[in-house]
Amino acid sequence: MDINRMRKEMEEELVTDILPFWIKKMTDTANGGFYGRITGREILIPEAEKGAVLNARILWTFSSAYRILKKDEYLVTATRAKRVIIDDFYDKEYGGVFWSLDCKGRPLDTKKQIYALGFAIYGLSEYYRATGDEEALDYAIRLFESIEEHSFDSVKNGYCEALTREWGEIADMRLSDKDENERKTMNTHLHILEPYTNLFRVWKDQRLKGQLRNLIGIFTDKILNMKTGHLELFFNDDWVSKYRIVSYGHDIEASWLIHEAALVLGDRTVLEKIEPLVEYIAAASDEGLAPDGSLIYETFPGKDKTDTERHWWVQAENVVGHANLYQYFGDEVAMRKALRCWEFIKRHLIDYKNGEWYWSVRSDGSINTADDKAGFWKCPYHNGRMCMEIIERFS
Repeated sequence: MDINRMRKEMEEELVTDILPFWIKKMTDTANGGFYGRITGREILIPEAEKGAVLNARILWTFSSAYRILKKDEYLVTATRAKRVIIDDFYDKEYGGVFWSLDCKGRPLDTKKQIYALGFAIYGLSEYYRATGDEEALDYAIRLFESIEEHSFDSVKNGYCEALTREWGEIADMRLSDKDENERKTMNTHLHILEPYTNLFRVWKDQRLKGQLRNLIGIFTDKILNMKTGHLELFFNDDWVSKYRIVSYGHDIEASWLIHEAALVLGDRTVLEKIEPLVEYIAAASDEGLAPDGSLIYETFPGKDKTDTERHWWVQAENVVGHANLYQYFGDEVAMRKALRCWEFIKRHLIDYKNGEWYWSVRSDGSINTADDKAGFWKCPYHNGRMCMEIIERFS
């Protein structure tokens, strides 16, 4: 298995394609920060709204790239993103971050989506990790305090999805139109686990440590379906799920993020409980593997309905999740799956002409140019992180 070749190819993909695309094409020189959207047909939409998740993910990606590769241009972009999060997205009156800004950088949707706060913590903590910048750490801690004060359910456990700007109840809590309007979701918990892990790397606070341990327990005790190995996606306040949906990309992503959280936590008892489940969840995700090495999107058990589209982020997480199994469990078959998926990515998802990756490859093999190349949800985080995970793990 030529892991070294894959690592070198991914470093080249990161530094010659992914990162330059975002620096050159998404830096908003007119209004500051970053543009909100480039369509799948390469049309820049300067008037598009600017999402908190996109900007926080840009912050994380370029902070991590600077930490690993020490190139000054990555620090410039990371610092630009830090200023956008702190100066424009952070709600100076009520705390938290706005969901979106207009193209001029003014608050547009002011709701407090906890998922977005999580990504802001992820980005700010990584900036601190890369630079030692105290302002970034201070704002990451402020956002942690806001989540714990307003979103954490101290009675039934877990975190609610969303609140109003003033932290009141909100009728529509959905992260996106495709989601169910439920109070607690796997996706938001996964992306609180992820930033809390990163924050704990740089801030050894005991309450944070306790909540990180608690989040790992939420995944093993409430979100993971022990019968199937898949994660349940949507829950009411009492952790009851009435939906049967399997998201293969989230399964494989969660397998390594939960493992990472346990490793960073440093509690041997937690790690001993988690590691068999890491392998179990990853094995369940393999039900979505296609003969060409890619991972399909999702299925609805009992409804004879499956979405076999190959999304960019699912393939990136598929590579990292299987590489994690090789690194920590010596699973050579898993590494071959990672390598095969990377070959699929190179053949079908990388846009060698215009840069970055396409949103997806459709079931019939055609390229999806209807969805964004860069936008509210199409960010440099999944594919950039895949490259950096492989660089760090196998250098």
